[in-house]
This record gives sequence, structure tokens and C-alpha cells, in this order.
Amino acid sequence: MTGTSTEGIKTVLHPVSDLAAAKAVYTALLGMPPQHDAPYYVGYDTAGQHIGLVPKGGPQGMTSPVAYWHVPDIEAKLAEVTAAGAKVNDPVRDVGGGRLVATVTDPDGNVLGLLQDPAPGGADPDR
Repeated sequence: MTGTSTEGIKTVLHPVSDLAAAKAVYTALLGMPPQHDAPYYVGYDTAGQHIGLVPKGGPQGMTSPVAYWHVPDIEAKLAEVTAAGAKVNDPVRDVGGGRLVATVTDPDGNVLGLLQDPAPGGADPDR
């Protein structure tokens, strides 16, 4: 079966119970301060990866880290993986700036993230 490709795992989000404590650990681990630092999210961009800290698992109720596969067409990839047996966990939604995310659960219960960045030059005007 062939379909749309991925750009690999470039984003991993970690649910945290204490954002300040987690931020101290990840800042020490990565050797740099976060590029995004807000009460609802702390994010680091390092070595081609984005590492995010999500207080209390955020609105999606994360209970474990979620790796996000970057894809050029999230709707097409979502259709492909659900046709192959994955179940939609969190449907496609815009999390700001035209960045689209969704999560699915594989047949063993593992949560897989899908992420589509906006096309260069701005957000998709249809969203």
C-alpha cells in the first residue's frame, strides 16, 4: 500500500504535573532555555526536534508522551491510517498559526500524533 509520506517524528509532547520542575529538568537536559514559555505550554527547539511540556496533559488529557509524525497532508494521512485500522483519538484541529494536529490510537492502544505545519507563506486560508 502506498500513500502520502511522512517527514518523520519531529515533535514529542510530554504531559507534566509540575511545569516549573519539568522546565528545570528539560532546560538542564537540553542545555538551553525554552523558546516558548507560557503557563499552558513550554517548548524547546533543538537539533531539528521540538520538545513540548504540557501541564496536566492539556485539553486532550495526555497521560504519556506523544510522538508527532510530521506530514504534508494531515487529512490524507488520517484517512490512510484509519483505513488501515487506527482509531481517531483527537480529530484534526488548528492549534494556532495554521498548525494542524490530530491523534490516533493503533490496534494496541498506542497514541500516534500527526502534525501538519502551514504552507510556507502563511496559514491555510480555508481553516
